[in-house]
Amino acid sequence: LKETQREKTGRKQWLFPELDPPGEDLFFRRQHMAVTGSSHPCGVSPQAAIQSQLDGVRTGLSQLHNALNDVKDIQQSLADVSKDWRQSINTIESLKDVKDAVVQHSQLAAAVENLKNIFSVPEIVRETQDLIEQGALLQAHRKLMDLECSRDGLMYEQYRMDSGNTRDMTLIHGYFGSTQGLSDELAKQLWMVLQRSLVTVRRDPTLLVSVVRIIEREEKIDRRILDRKKQTGFVPPGRPKNWKEKMFTILERTVTTRIEGTQADTRESDKMWLVRHLEIIRKYVLDDLIVAKNLMVQCFPPHYEIFKNLLNMYHQALSTRMQELASEDLEANEIVSLLTWVLNTYTSTEMMRNMELAPEVDVGTLEPLLSAHVVSELLDTYMSTLTSNIIAWLRKALETDKKDWVKETEPEADQDGYYQTTLPAIVFQMFEQNLQVAAQISEDLKTKVLVLCLQQMNSFLSRYKDEAQLYKEEHLRNRQHPHCYVQYMIAIINNCQTFKESIVSLKRKYLKNEVEEGVSLSQPSMDGILDAIAKEGCSGLLEEVFLDLEQHLNELMTKKWLLGSNAVDIICVTVEDYFNDFAKIKKPYKKRMTAEAHRRVVVEYLRAVMQKRISFRSPEERKEGAEKMVREAEQLRFLFRKLASGFGEDVDGYCDTIVAVAEVIKLTDPSLLYLEVSTLVSKYPDIRDDHIGALLAVRGDASRDMKQTIMETLEQGPAQASPSYVPLFKDIVVPSLNVAKLLK
Repeated sequence: LKETQREKTGRKQWLFPELDPPGEDLFFRRQHMAVTGSSHPCGVSPQAAIQSQLDGVRTGLSQLHNALNDVKDIQQSLADVSKDWRQSINTIESLKDVKDAVVQHSQLAAAVENLKNIFSVPEIVRETQDLIEQGALLQAHRKLMDLECSRDGLMYEQYRMDSGNTRDMTLIHGYFGSTQGLSDELAKQLWMVLQRSLVTVRRDPTLLVSVVRIIEREEKIDRRILDRKKQTGFVPPGRPKNWKEKMFTILERTVTTRIEGTQADTRESDKMWLVRHLEIIRKYVLDDLIVAKNLMVQCFPPHYEIFKNLLNMYHQALSTRMQELASEDLEANEIVSLLTWVLNTYTSTEMMRNMELAPEVDVGTLEPLLSAHVVSELLDTYMSTLTSNIIAWLRKALETDKKDWVKETEPEADQDGYYQTTLPAIVFQMFEQNLQVAAQISEDLKTKVLVLCLQQMNSFLSRYKDEAQLYKEEHLRNRQHPHCYVQYMIAIINNCQTFKESIVSLKRKYLKNEVEEGVSLSQPSMDGILDAIAKEGCSGLLEEVFLDLEQHLNELMTKKWLLGSNAVDIICVTVEDYFNDFAKIKKPYKKRMTAEAHRRVVVEYLRAVMQKRISFRSPEERKEGAEKMVREAEQLRFLFRKLASGFGEDVDGYCDTIVAVAEVIKLTDPSLLYLEVSTLVSKYPDIRDDHIGALLAVRGDASRDMKQTIMETLEQGPAQASPSYVPLFKDIVVPSLNVAKLLK
């Protein structure tokens, strides 16, 4: 069309031919306009310019007319072409036989091309089978690819000629039937190598590389066939093989089997089966991942991301295995082992945070092996089981300790010589073990276990107190049994101090901040129980002492005593002898016990005075009796100073009471009796009128009016006691009948 237009146009036309051509000298034009004052170079009039414009329009219309004629010529030419095309359709239909011949020729050409392979199929099959058995996998796969290529080429040509001809397709498939079996056999060998890949990569990495090369070849063939399917719709039998996907499936199954296969068969007889099982898993997983990182990565193409995939497989297999273990009926120690491994060991340097796995393994990106819900359920089960176990352990420990109380041999002593039993050590060793285990899991669990231990300790001490009380009562019923009652009661008292110290130590070690509710409040309660146990124990030992002193205390303030009884000497010897045993009581309780023994001896001495066993008949007897009381007070003072040495306390106050009472008895001028009694009452505010009455009765010389005056004065109001005063007279009961008779 362009050529035709150029022929008709001839040359390039100008719309305004009267104007100068583009190459005209512009200088001349500018000079002309300056002389004539006209914009036209020829200096024509405006009418001539309009006429010139009209002529240009006529020329443009003429060119448009010529273009229209050209379009009509082109339209006619297209009509002729369309007519010729319609006439050629019949010619194309007549060429169908030629087309079929071309397709048949193509098939025959493919058959000729593969003729050698077609005739040698049985031989190639045998050779391939031998190569597979020999382990020459690459050569075997090469021959297998030749067989599959021949089969697939023939099938494709048959598909192109007649896709519905299933008979010929079946014939070809049957002739190459052994090919699929070889493919399956080769795949079986590949999977066996992959199953042992962690071992193979150490011994013969080239074998693993060969397997990966074969899989990669098959992947390329799969992609090529799938691309051709989009164009032709033809897919050879057994395609796509998806060997890469199957490879990862085999590896995943291998990892799962390796994790599950670490469980020992001795679960029923081995209490540590779970610990061993988890340790084997830890070692296997760490070793396998190190091998995968350092060796297997070099055998696989980078886009396989083999280490990342293996890491995910191991993590998923471990998660599944931990879920299975969590769902079993685990004991408390087994729950702890499982949680410690899952929450701590797995992410520690012993495993996933190991330096040999860095930086490929980022612990922060790993999902938890157990969900928070499962962990919470396990912790609840653990706390419930632990509570039952602690109660049972404490009960058993107490029963064991009670059996020691009746032994014929003395209890053991600690490094300082104080008697003790093994009970505190057993109890706190048990607490310590459970707290150490809980600390391995989490700080929160450690605090919960500590609270539990202290709560159960509270209940245990209440039972301990009851058992100690029963022990004392049974001994008092038969003082000959058990043989070492005093020594074991001392051990029980000392245990209280050991318990106190152990509780403080336990809290200081495992409780960083005593603000948790219930923890800080438990100590005073336990201290109170322990003090009560120790107090009861000390009281029981003193009861033992005063049972032996009873006969000699009854001799005080009697005629026999006045005539020269050595009852106080025997009392002092007996007390000192007992306190030689009591020296093995720990200091806090021994100090209190010594003070209590001192007070009680003085109280018993004063009680003997108030019993009115004797009534002095003369000033000489009063003087003699009072001086004897003063001497015996000094004797007792010396004894208890000796027993209390090292305590750093004043122990003279109790014996001063005996001296003060002796001064009342010793007074020779009855007129001063009121003053002396008033001094006594002001010094000992807990003294009562019956005590004064009994004291006056012992003197034997107070008149009835004097007694009445003194009594009335005392009834006006007791004196105020000092804060440090320890009452003595309030425990002394005087029979009122005797006082009434004396007053009469």
